[in-house]
Amino acid sequence: MSQIDIQVPTWKLVEVGRVVLIRSGPYTGKLAAIVEIIDHKRALVDGPSSQETKVVPRHALALSHVTLTPFTIPRLPRAAGTGPVKKLWEKAEIDSKWASSSFSQKQEKTDRRRNLTDFERFKVLRLRKQARYEVQKAHAKIRATAS
Repeated sequence: MSQIDIQVPTWKLVEVGRVVLIRSGPYTGKLAAIVEIIDHKRALVDGPSSQETKVVPRHALALSHVTLTPFTIPRLPRAAGTGPVKKLWEKAEIDSKWASSSFSQKQEKTDRRRNLTDFERFKVLRLRKQARYEVQKAHAKIRATAS
């Protein structure tokens, strides 16, 4: 018989300690951790970020308004207070993990592009044209030597 390697799917489950990204409401774009599951549609979240502008106070939030992230706070007790959540948040280094994630970097890039001035958009256009010209010149040189 051959060896079969069975792998458990790595689904992002709604669980106590799961870090979520809030998609709507007054805290849009901020991270929070699920502290308690109220029912099948709502959870109690708390976001004790180390940056003052990204803090989310403890409140009930509909699960339809969040995106589950792959990050969790291990061994977070149910209904833990803000103090223990903050300590475990910093111990798990959630802020640095989020900053290095591809989703966060893509979001920062789109925000930066969205806030460009007219002149900055013009400079981006010129740089893209210049890069495209260099690529086309290199391709033409390759085609010329190939034939």
